[in-house]
Amino acid sequence: MNQITSVFVGIDVSKAVLDVAVRPSGTTLRFSNDEGGIKALVAEMNALAPALIVLEATGGFETPSVAALAAANLPAAVVNPRQVRDFAKSTGKLAKTDTLDAAILAHFGEAIGPAVRPIKDADLQALEALVTRHRQLLEMLTIEQNRLSMASSQTRKDILQHIAWLKKRLKDIDEQTTRCIKATPLWLVKDQLLQSVPGVGPVTSSILLVALPELGKLNRRKIAALVGVAPFNCDSGTLQGKRRVWGGRAQVRSTLYMATLVAVRFNAVIRAFYRRLCQAGKPPKVALTACMRKLLTILNTMLKTNTPWTQSAPENA
Repeated sequence: MNQITSVFVGIDVSKAVLDVAVRPSGTTLRFSNDEGGIKALVAEMNALAPALIVLEATGGFETPSVAALAAANLPAAVVNPRQVRDFAKSTGKLAKTDTLDAAILAHFGEAIGPAVRPIKDADLQALEALVTRHRQLLEMLTIEQNRLSMASSQTRKDILQHIAWLKKRLKDIDEQTTRCIKATPLWLVKDQLLQSVPGVGPVTSSILLVALPELGKLNRRKIAALVGVAPFNCDSGTLQGKRRVWGGRAQVRSTLYMATLVAVRFNAVIRAFYRRLCQAGKPPKVALTACMRKLLTILNTMLKTNTPWTQSAPENA
């Protein structure tokens, strides 16, 4: 009796090309990353009927392919590139080409089985685009402000004009983001709950809504690990008793860091917690990380219980 073998597909995405590897057959394919190529890819995947298709998050280049695969009810999972590179190293595959990367993705799908997540709806994609644009403008603004300190008299005026334009665009994007959130009742409720916490403003709230949809759905340990603020043991050799935070979602973590800096000054609960840790001899950086975790836990519990901020907000959900 023949045993049916599950098929796993890895797709390495670049701006122009989609490199495909099929496991266990070892077949490799290539499609253009445009409308025609994606249509051909979907047809090929329908014929193969794979158990799982794995793609890396590549800054948005993968979105059209993932959307088309999801629309065809094909099981596509988008994974963190660092996880895949760590997996490749663990299997001894250090070379890196587009074809090899696709094969590693297929192997990763077979060995790890990452979860298939539904494609984001149009409203969430619109909000995500606005949040991404806000981050891009802020990065450009920071660069220009750094240049200004070393600018010559010939370029200073031009840089100042560009800074003014960037600030105006940031304001416009923030207004669009607010309108987008207000147009969706569920987001509006969550946004109001998040912004009720001293230290959490509209930018932090919108990033949490987009980049951390699991907020309010997981327990405090899982949400801390997901963001990357949960301490892990690091006991090896002479390194004993040390715990470190690592991994997680960098954008959420950096946003939470800035919110915590504000909360340490203006949020009575976080301020008292920070001072208590410092008085106990904790280094400021360690104390601040603990405050990030505490703030995240409070926000998670508030969304889970649909409870607005109070200074006695529960944390243990």
